[in-house]
Amino acid sequence: MEATSSPAPVAAAAALAAGMPADGEEPAPELGTGERTMLINVADGDECRIAILHQGRLEELFIERASTESHVGNIYKGRVVNVEPSIQAAFIDFGLPKNGFLHVSDLQPQYFPESMRHVEDVGRKTPRRERPPIQRCLRRGQEIIVQVIKEGIGTKGPTLSSYISIPGRYLVMMPGMSRLGVSRRIEDEETRRKMRRILDELDLPKDMGFILRTAGIDQTKRELQRDLNYLQRLWKVVADRIRTERAPCELYQESDLVIRTIRDVYSSDFGKIIVDDEATARKAREFLAIAMPRVNPPVEFYKGATPLFHHYGIEAEIERINSRHVPLPSGGSLVIESTEALVAIDVNSGRYREHDDAEETAYRINLEAAEEIARQLRLRDLGGLILCDFIDMRMEKHRRGVERALRDALKKHKERAKCLRMSQFGIVEMTRQRTRPSIKRSIYQDCPYCRGAGLVKNPESMVLEVMRLLRLAVHHEQVDRVEVRVSRDVAHLLQNRKRAAIHELEQQTGRRIMIRADGNLGPDQYAFEVIDRRGGTIPLIAPTSTARTPLPTSKRAMPAPEFGEDSEQDEMPSVFE
Repeated sequence: MEATSSPAPVAAAAALAAGMPADGEEPAPELGTGERTMLINVADGDECRIAILHQGRLEELFIERASTESHVGNIYKGRVVNVEPSIQAAFIDFGLPKNGFLHVSDLQPQYFPESMRHVEDVGRKTPRRERPPIQRCLRRGQEIIVQVIKEGIGTKGPTLSSYISIPGRYLVMMPGMSRLGVSRRIEDEETRRKMRRILDELDLPKDMGFILRTAGIDQTKRELQRDLNYLQRLWKVVADRIRTERAPCELYQESDLVIRTIRDVYSSDFGKIIVDDEATARKAREFLAIAMPRVNPPVEFYKGATPLFHHYGIEAEIERINSRHVPLPSGGSLVIESTEALVAIDVNSGRYREHDDAEETAYRINLEAAEEIARQLRLRDLGGLILCDFIDMRMEKHRRGVERALRDALKKHKERAKCLRMSQFGIVEMTRQRTRPSIKRSIYQDCPYCRGAGLVKNPESMVLEVMRLLRLAVHHEQVDRVEVRVSRDVAHLLQNRKRAAIHELEQQTGRRIMIRADGNLGPDQYAFEVIDRRGGTIPLIAPTSTARTPLPTSKRAMPAPEFGEDSEQDEMPSVFE
C-alpha cells in the first residue's frame, strides 16, 4: 500500500513562512503602520529578548540571559584593594569575582584631600588636569561607594564610577552633586528653558543633583514631583544600607531587562507592547500603571502557537545581525569586521547604477550607508573605535552631507558617540560608548579550531608541517619511536602520499613512526608523542596549543583501537612492519 503524507505539516510550514497563524492558532495582534512596537520574548526564565520595531522594521534589540546577568547600574559598597599611580586608577573589591577598575576621572571630589573637596554641578565634572593624583585620594582598605558603568569584557573587570546616578521615569538623581540639568538629547532651547522653570518649582533636597530625561518633556509639575518623591524614598533605603552594611556588599540593584527597557525606551509614540509570557505581561502592566497612571497600558498577551519573533519575522533579522555582509536597499552593501581594537565598516556600491554621474552615485549610496551604519551599531551594540570607509567623493559639500547624516542618525542613540571629519580617503573615524559586550560576543564563542581567526591550514600544509617535525624527531639520539595524532584528512594523506617518504625515514634512522587518525583533533591540530628506548616520553615537540585532546600521561603508548566506523583513532602500522 502506498504511503501518503498528510498536508497538515505543509500547511503549517506555509503559514509560518507567510507570518500567518496556522490552523487552530489565534490571530496575533496587528502592528501599527506608523507606530513603534515593543515585542518581549521570554524563554522559560533562561533568556529575555526585547525587540523595538518602527514601521515593522527592527530598530533595537536587547538580550539578557540568566547566566550572564547584567550588573550595569548596580550600586555597591566596595573596598580599595590596590592603587596604581602609574595608570592613575584603583582596583575595587565590590563582591564580584573580578575586581572593578576605577579611574581618577570617575572619582567624586568628596574623596579628594580636604583642601580640594567641593560639590560639582550636574554636567560639569572637574577637568582631569585639576584633579589630585589618585594616590592622594584613596588608600588600600578604604571603603568607597561605586556604581558599575560598564561590564567586564574578556579578561578585564567591570568599570566603576563613584558618580552615583539612580534613574526614575522622568528624572535621574545624582547624590553628592548640585543644580539641575536637562538631557542633552533635548535640543530645542525653548523646551529646555521651559522644563528648567518647572524643575526650579520642585521641592528639591539639598546635596542632590537631578537631570530631566527625555520622557519628562511636557510632564506636569505634579508628575515630576511624584517621580522625585519616589527617588528620594529609594535613596533613603540605599543610605540606610550604606551606614549599616559592611563592604563589600550590594546596595542597589537595577531593575530587570523588561522594566528597565520600558522605563528607558517607552514613550507616547509606542502603539503597543506585545508579550508572550503572561507573568511578564502582568508585571509590565503593573509598572506602567505606577509610572504612567494616566495612560491605558497597551500591553497585549500573545497566545499564538508560532513563536513570537518568528511570527513577526524578527528571528530572520536577528540572524542577519551577526552577518559580516549587510545589504542596502539600493543594491549597495556594508561589510562589518570586528577586531580586538576596532570595528571596520566598508561601504560597497554593489549593483547600484541609478545615475550616470559617478559622484552622484557615490553620494546617494553613502547617505544610505550612513543611516544603516548607525542602525547596525545600535543593533549589534558595537562600541570603541570605529572606522567607516565610505565610497570616495570629490565634492566637499557631499562629504559634509554624509558626515551630517551620520551624526544625525547617531543622535537617536543614548550611547555617546563622537565623529571626526571625513578624511581625503573617505574614512570617518568615530568612537561610541560601550557598556557591555556586543550581542555577537554574547551569543557566539571563538571556534576551538581556528581560535577566532576564521582560517585553518589546509591538509596539504599540515602534511608538510608534520613531515618537517618528523624529520626533527627521528634524528634525535634518544628517540626510539614517534607516534603522531592528526585529523582524519591529514592522516589519509600521510598514509598514502607520504608513505614512501615515511618508510625512507624509518630505514635511514632505525626509528619507528606511527600515524594515528584522531577524530577529536581539528584540521590543523596535531599531537606528537616521542618515546625513548625505556618507554618514557621525551618533551621534544609540544602539541598545538589548540589541541583539545591531551597527550597520554602514561609512559607507554596508548593502544590503538581496532579500525572501524565508530573508532576515534585509526592507527597506521609502521612501514617497518
